[in-house]
Amino acid sequence: AAPLDIEGNSLHFRRKRGKRPHLWMYDRWLSEPTFISASWVKRRDDPENEKIYIFFREKNSNHNPDAEPWISRVARVCKNDEGGSKRFLQNMWTSFLKARLVCGFPEESLYFNRLQDIYVMHADDWQNTRVYGIFTSSWNSTAVCIYSIEAIEKLFESSLFRGFNKEIPTPRPGTCVPNSKVISFDTLNVVRDHPEMVNWVHPLHYKAPFYVSNYNYTKIAVDQVKAADGQLYNVLLLATGRIFFDVFSQKKLVVGFPEKISTVDLQNCENYNSSCAECVLARDPYCSWTTSGCTPNNMRKRQTDSLNHAIPKGVPFYLSCPIESYHAKYTWEHQGRNFSCLQMLSNCLHLIPSMEIENYGEYKCISIEKDYKKTLKQYQLTEQGIPDEKKSCCDPKLNNAIGLSPQLTWILLQIVVLWAILS
Repeated sequence: AAPLDIEGNSLHFRRKRGKRPHLWMYDRWLSEPTFISASWVKRRDDPENEKIYIFFREKNSNHNPDAEPWISRVARVCKNDEGGSKRFLQNMWTSFLKARLVCGFPEESLYFNRLQDIYVMHADDWQNTRVYGIFTSSWNSTAVCIYSIEAIEKLFESSLFRGFNKEIPTPRPGTCVPNSKVISFDTLNVVRDHPEMVNWVHPLHYKAPFYVSNYNYTKIAVDQVKAADGQLYNVLLLATGRIFFDVFSQKKLVVGFPEKISTVDLQNCENYNSSCAECVLARDPYCSWTTSGCTPNNMRKRQTDSLNHAIPKGVPFYLSCPIESYHAKYTWEHQGRNFSCLQMLSNCLHLIPSMEIENYGEYKCISIEKDYKKTLKQYQLTEQGIPDEKKSCCDPKLNNAIGLSPQLTWILLQIVVLWAILS
């Protein structure tokens, strides 16, 4: 965002990059806006329709004494927008549309109207992208609402335009086109004079916010963690100051205060290390109970990245590695040969009906996605005599190799706010 006038007033969202035309907003589109965030949502299969979403709050045009002074908005522009022709909307967005972003209890007409922060969790399929917004109210409460980019798109593509009662022209106002300079005047007139949608953008949890608190949170971040059960969970991180993820370290959160910056380790498994029950009851998705105690899941993963196992001859055996991406191709490599992967849920398996001499040696689980090749798991299998029956049922190394852990690896949930990703 940048000021439109020399005094620094009237903030507007603009584009200024290289040789592309500099684009501004029409000065009547917004009223004293406070910009919160902007996000470019990529569409790998449809780049010409990629949009930039702008989240902000602005002064309410309804001057009724009972009306909220501020309302929250989401706006949308086409990434390939080049502005209008020299005759109309030159150097201005030709695809700008906006809609009200609501979070609250619609049946009671209670809304959290002041958007404070936004976190966008992008997905490989843009339609699965989620927007997490944190809102405050006039009664000093905080709410978190979750929105679907797909639902936002459908609203912009189907809602009527506020104040416009004629037949909607073609192309529909806000549509991404190869050349915005040749859009018809009828379409551009609607964009200029009636950019607001009649319908409101509602969250996925329609009847109530996903989370409500009496604390005055103003910042939000979301972490995605793979728990001991192999499922992905989203963890909300709420704060009263600036927060950032340190993606280059192991689950570190950077919190900014006016006087200092601090780092917080999201993995505090040692706090629940006194017993298995304490670790389980902590419901922390970053931790799981193992033979080493309550340990971070990433530590557990590193410990099993390279495994040595002594397996008796003649027994059945299988190897397993996690499926990290369903766009990749998975194979097992052994002594120069490649074996196909048997997919079971989120794991890639290699089955050996009976261990023979040719089955011993090194195995690698390989994933290939486009030009990227990665070794996910590596096993070294050696021959062992028939083990003592009592020892085999209690030896964690042998049991872990064949997927029969002597201790339950508990599914740990989040301490404060946690939910499983909906498939």
